[in-house]
Amino acid sequence: MAESFLPPQALKGRGAASNPEGRFESIRHHAEDDGWQSLLLDEQAPRPRTEVTEERARSVITRNDSPDVHFNQALNPYRGCEHGCIYCFARPSHSYLNLSPGLDFETKLRAKSNLAEVLRHELARPSYTVSPINIGSNTDPYQPIERRWKLTRAALEVLAECRHPCTIVTKNAMVERDIDILAPMARENLVQVFVSINSLDNHLAAKLEPRASAPHRRIKAVRTLHEAGIPVGVLVAPIIPALNDSDMEAVLEQAADAGATCAGFTTLRLPYELKALFREWLALHVPQRAAHVMSLMQQMHGGRDYDSDFSTRMRGQGVFAEPIRRRFDVACRKHGFGRTRELSLDTTKFVPPRKPSPQGQLF
Repeated sequence: MAESFLPPQALKGRGAASNPEGRFESIRHHAEDDGWQSLLLDEQAPRPRTEVTEERARSVITRNDSPDVHFNQALNPYRGCEHGCIYCFARPSHSYLNLSPGLDFETKLRAKSNLAEVLRHELARPSYTVSPINIGSNTDPYQPIERRWKLTRAALEVLAECRHPCTIVTKNAMVERDIDILAPMARENLVQVFVSINSLDNHLAAKLEPRASAPHRRIKAVRTLHEAGIPVGVLVAPIIPALNDSDMEAVLEQAADAGATCAGFTTLRLPYELKALFREWLALHVPQRAAHVMSLMQQMHGGRDYDSDFSTRMRGQGVFAEPIRRRFDVACRKHGFGRTRELSLDTTKFVPPRKPSPQGQLF
């Protein structure tokens, strides 16, 4: 991690406070005090602005065989995410772009501008096997830059045309914009939306996930989707011990009241560079609880900050993880929630997209 004589400072509207090098970098930067430190401390550091780079993708459907993930196909219109959630497990993926999992992840974004074209090509392959595609498995498909780029909407238009099933995971109320596409798909059992809500505390959410919709706005989105006839679930994720775990039952209660019919949860996981970034966030925002939070995290992962074992990485283990699971199960029974793994969408209606023809289509 890059060192500096200037301590990291919380940045309004951003989750990370620094830009450590990714794990693949061969060069490390080290700042030295040249005697101008007192002057630098008096200057206000400029806020990093969001930059979006167009990317021409060669493929857009990714496959997954992880036993603890309940889908095997996914689609992500963007690399990086402007929501800036400090806990995001996708942050380390920015290292593959030679960018930092820190501020770069939420400010230097990539948009797959040819997504709809490539998706249509992949769905038209004779060897393609239909399976629900999850949109937003890595980065949020309705992050703020979607307002301009509309790549998620373009993907949904292709899937709706082909009558291909999909699921959506988001923490942004912008999903309401696409009800005109989602509602007809829902009537044919081709879509389900999951809204991620891990706390009802607006003050905490503004620090944990600074550019996502506020919790109460996400609850409203659940209600709006439900009233439009779109199946909607809630994901209480991630649950962070001693930080937001006390809100779990209240989130499930309000989501059920708004019309959510199924629920899931995960606990915080800290792969690769995310460990140091989250520790830095704790020191800046909740210093009095930082050591306690990390102690509980280690108790849930065999004494380490993170254990990548498929059987435990999503839920943790031990004397703190087990009560969370039991509380979740009790709350789900109380509110009549099904489990996310019980999802079943219709894969029999799929019609492969036609190849463009210079003569057009008669029928």
